[in-house]
Amino acid sequence: MVSSVLCRCVASPPPDAAATASSSASSPASVGDPCGGAVCGGPDHQLRLWSLFQTLDVNRDGGLCVNDLAVGLRRLGLHRTEGELRKIVQAGDKDLDGQLDFEEFVHYLQDHEKKLRLVFKSLDKKNDGRIDAQEIMQSLRDLGVKISEQQAEKILKSMDKNGTMTIDWNEWRDYHLLHPVENIPEIILYWKHSTIFDVGENLTVPDEFTVEERQTGMWWRHLVAGGGAGAVSRTCTAPLDRLKVLMQVHASRSNNMCIVGGFTQMIREGGAKSLWRGNGINVLKIAPESAIKFMAYEQMKRLVGSDQETLRIHERLVAGSLAGAIAQSSIYPMEVLKTRMALRKTGQYSGMLDCARRILAKEGVAAFYKGYIPNMLGIIPYAGIDLAVYETLKNTWLQRYAVNSADPGVFVLLACGTISSTCGQLASYPLALVRTRMQAQASIEGAPEVTMSSLFKQILRTEGAFGLYRGLAPNFMKVIPAVSISYVVYENLKITLGVQSR
Repeated sequence: MVSSVLCRCVASPPPDAAATASSSASSPASVGDPCGGAVCGGPDHQLRLWSLFQTLDVNRDGGLCVNDLAVGLRRLGLHRTEGELRKIVQAGDKDLDGQLDFEEFVHYLQDHEKKLRLVFKSLDKKNDGRIDAQEIMQSLRDLGVKISEQQAEKILKSMDKNGTMTIDWNEWRDYHLLHPVENIPEIILYWKHSTIFDVGENLTVPDEFTVEERQTGMWWRHLVAGGGAGAVSRTCTAPLDRLKVLMQVHASRSNNMCIVGGFTQMIREGGAKSLWRGNGINVLKIAPESAIKFMAYEQMKRLVGSDQETLRIHERLVAGSLAGAIAQSSIYPMEVLKTRMALRKTGQYSGMLDCARRILAKEGVAAFYKGYIPNMLGIIPYAGIDLAVYETLKNTWLQRYAVNSADPGVFVLLACGTISSTCGQLASYPLALVRTRMQAQASIEGAPEVTMSSLFKQILRTEGAFGLYRGLAPNFMKVIPAVSISYVVYENLKITLGVQSR
């Protein structure tokens, strides 16, 4: 029944979504459309899908719940655990009613087959449209799992229907079609995001690493490469970052600071060297923040997800946000120092340590946590929107354009990272501005104690909603150069550190 709803064609996948869900790749040399479209995308294909849906819909209520799938698949000779069936329903349940209607069922099959095709292509090392025992052994070895040839042959026999001891696309798809596939290693490998791109705000959800990368120690090389890339990127865009801080703190309706005027003022006050004030501490905090965040994320994954290898989007968001909060709490005094160093006048401090000593002596330990609350609150909108936009763009590309590999290429990766980071920054920017002003106002002699809510009200009353976005222009101006520089440096550091690329 399951096999009968799928086209046995061996033609290249047609462009439309319905046909994509039923295309085949078992014989690369074949051309044309042997079924004439009757199964690939015609009305007969819809009838076959509807027939399978009705067979699985045991209680005839027009929806497939976990129990329906369990009973229906058992009747068809397919046995799945309750956890696997629950993942199938969760993956396809767009309206969150706990079951799959016909439209959701069809969409799930189409999306799922796309993922299966990527896995099949990654396993098919010889690119001959078939998977043999040696290819299974090599692929599992790449993921850090070593098996014998006998074990590989046993895996083959479970899927091999015609006794050839190889698996073609049809056999692979039929076996896995109603079986959940998540966190495909190829996708994890190519779509790293927060490790590669550094736009100055380290609030994104950490990247996933494959089992192979964890076991071979490649993960720490990725982090070192990402840290080095971030240091170069932040240094190159430091003048724009300092201008952003000055505009956040000093710009108002009465003091309308423009980009050219801001740079002129900085150079006039302290020379060209002053454009990099605050950059030293901004670079220094990369290492401790990245390390703490990664370790905290690994621990949070164990607490949030029942299976840390298959975290869903919302579980990644929760784990990433908690890890971000832990990391930010640990290095927050450095954030305050960065703001004070960026705002300092010529000769005010002799260096970072002098700045820290004077703040401690004059304002006490509490000064190092000014603006802490809006900073913590800013993690959720930044990380949430960045992750949601990036995953949406990634999945859209994978569904529409990924055929032979999950590798998106440089341009797509840069575009997705830039768009998602920009959206995340835009959503959390008012909180970031309030944080910076709270950090800065504590240093003013005789200034009244300000709270987050009172500062929000004051800005809205005196400057309007636009006042919450002071400094947004230089902030966005540095996104594209920051992403581009960090990517180029990251790729070169990967080579230097011996990180394997595929």
